[in-house]
Amino acid sequence: MVNEEIREKEVRVVDVDGKQLGIMPLRQALELAQRKQLDLVNVAPQATPPVCRIMDYGKYKYEAIKQEKEAKKNQRIIDIKEIRLSTTIEEHDIDVKIKNAIKFLKNGDKVKVTVRFRGRQITHPDIAAEILKNFAEKVAEVGTIEKAPQMDGRNMLMILTPKADVK
Repeated sequence: MVNEEIREKEVRVVDVDGKQLGIMPLRQALELAQRKQLDLVNVAPQATPPVCRIMDYGKYKYEAIKQEKEAKKNQRIIDIKEIRLSTTIEEHDIDVKIKNAIKFLKNGDKVKVTVRFRGRQITHPDIAAEILKNFAEKVAEVGTIEKAPQMDGRNMLMILTPKADVK
């Protein structure tokens, strides 16, 4: 809340420099802020009495928006790429999938490796676990296991994350 929006009788006032001016009536605090051609901003409404600061509110809002945009520009959104395998996959096909996984990990994305079971294959989860273990070993130089292989319905999945030093 700013200036006339504040509805308290008494407030604790903090100056522009951060110096405490003490507890005073709201009218006196507003007059003090107007004399300095600044705003009275309620920074801690839950305190007793509420803490108000004398500041240039427009400049404060502008800098906050600018800082938020800068933070948004510097953040990296991590995607999760999925690679699907089957229990009967051939060696060359796995090599192609590994090459793709390495490319994804080098780009900084996470990789979800899924082995799908069809029909009676689900009775042999040990085969899928072995495939996922070999897959993780072959991409170990660029990625680490975030989530170990586990069953999820008719699939067994594992999540790999890129190593920090690889880019």
